[in-house]
Amino acid sequence: MSIRDIEIFRAVMNAKSTAKAAVLLSISQPAVSQAIRRLEAQAGLKLFERVRSRLVPTHEGEALMREVDRYFLSFEVIEHRIRSLRSFGVGRLTIATLPALGNGFLPRAIAAFNAEARGVQISLQLMSSREVYERVLAGQADLGLMADELSTAGLESSVFSSLPGVAVMNAEHPLAKKNALTASDLSTSSFISLNPEDTSRRALESHLDALGVKLRPVVETAYTHTVCELALAGVGLGIVHPLAALDYASRGLVIKRIDQEILFTDLLVFRAGSPLPEAVKNFLREMRLTLHRDKSLMDTMVGVQSRKGLR
Repeated sequence: MSIRDIEIFRAVMNAKSTAKAAVLLSISQPAVSQAIRRLEAQAGLKLFERVRSRLVPTHEGEALMREVDRYFLSFEVIEHRIRSLRSFGVGRLTIATLPALGNGFLPRAIAAFNAEARGVQISLQLMSSREVYERVLAGQADLGLMADELSTAGLESSVFSSLPGVAVMNAEHPLAKKNALTASDLSTSSFISLNPEDTSRRALESHLDALGVKLRPVVETAYTHTVCELALAGVGLGIVHPLAALDYASRGLVIKRIDQEILFTDLLVFRAGSPLPEAVKNFLREMRLTLHRDKSLMDTMVGVQSRKGLR
């Protein structure tokens, strides 16, 4: 069984057609079709149904693709590492992070780290928590920051921060003059909600259900920065990660304490069994110092001097 035929099979599965696969691989369409027929004959399996001149994957084809992807992922990790070493030597740090910390917090930490003076080149990649998990597990990121709604099985993990959420709204909002918001306040306004799988949303709803309070959701979104943008635009109010809210303070976003402690917990993840490079250790120290500074600034902004929630 030829590795080239398997590569062509993978290209067809990803491109969804033999014509597109041929373009991607710079070969002819007949060569693609021949490779697929050859692979089916050698495997003794029907990998595609021929439907009106199109190849539609069979159940066996889909199952084989999952194994093929695992095989090629190992090569992609090696290629990625070779490119990094060729371009930057060992002084490269790849960070995969959820957007709540990647848009403002990590840029502040990177600025304080002074990567150029240390001879370190940083790759900062923003993605969903599930993608962070996959990148770190595959060895494509040196460290990851993800929310606590997913399992970290197979990785080394620890809590990086667990901070109480804050209410956000624009300056014209009816609640913008209050010092702090109560549960009943939240029910009086159009509410901008995070997605149902978000642990902070589930915690908020659980607290409010116990008090007999119902929210009035008008928009649902995956990312806390989107909640801030919507609040700033006057759509309503939302409960968000305090470090993300801090990114919008200079744009006039109003940030308030709430009387319900709804925690936003961020996990630090590493590939299990791999020693941390010195650059990663140094950057982690800078991240913790940046967290301390940001937490103190947020406490000052909302009039809270307690250090509860800081790890």
